[in-house]
Amino acid sequence: MNITYGSYLKVPQLLALQQPCSVQTSSAEPEHDEMLFIIIHQVYELWFKQQLHEGDRLARALTAGNAVQSGSTLKRMLTILKTMVQQIDVLETMTPVEFLSFRSFLSSASGFQSWQFREFECLLGNKNPRVLAHNAEGSPERSAIEKRYNAPTVFDAFARFIAAHGHAVPSALLTRDVTQPPVESPEFQATLLSVYRNHPTERSVCELLVDLDEGIQEWRYRHVKMVERTIGFKQGTGGSPGAAYLRTTLFTPLFPDLWAIRTSL
Repeated sequence: MNITYGSYLKVPQLLALQQPCSVQTSSAEPEHDEMLFIIIHQVYELWFKQQLHEGDRLARALTAGNAVQSGSTLKRMLTILKTMVQQIDVLETMTPVEFLSFRSFLSSASGFQSWQFREFECLLGNKNPRVLAHNAEGSPERSAIEKRYNAPTVFDAFARFIAAHGHAVPSALLTRDVTQPPVESPEFQATLLSVYRNHPTERSVCELLVDLDEGIQEWRYRHVKMVERTIGFKQGTGGSPGAAYLRTTLFTPLFPDLWAIRTSL
């Protein structure tokens, strides 16, 4: 079989997936900016898929104590994250009036229903049982989120990475309830202070995790401001809370101990 660029990447199928809803009659043209809106969000879903792919590899590498693979995977995730943030610049070329020209056609669809993003949040340790309600009980999408919700996080893999390198990690961290958000541990912070001062290999991985944490917070902030810029504080599509809720997700660290030790270094 002769494999071509188009057949390998399934380009014809890919280009057939952009189907604007703002067509009221067979002869009418869809609203111009709906195409941009669809493509941006489809690309985000592809990036979420890749971030989950990389995040699972990161968790395995950390758990195994593999600093080299952990570092290279984190660098890739960070580069992808920068691209995800930059895509907001493209979306912000659409004015509020242009968005409103097709917003009503979105009906009950909402970004809150993006199960891949919820999976990514769970993998990173930001778990909120309320988000499960955005997808129907028993649906494949909800099942995917529930599986991630009940699984260990990158934080848990990080604790095992530190332990794998022979450093003291509180047993409570290694056996914690993984459905709960990480909380600061003075004992773990004492270990991390020693790591930072005496073990450059482990420290380099820690700093990349801080970069990831900061990058996720930057993405959240840009997302909030984009929503505010587009619809202000109106209710989001599909009845979602919109910017008011998104603001509550800001400045919540994924690795609280790595931030807390800065004061003592």
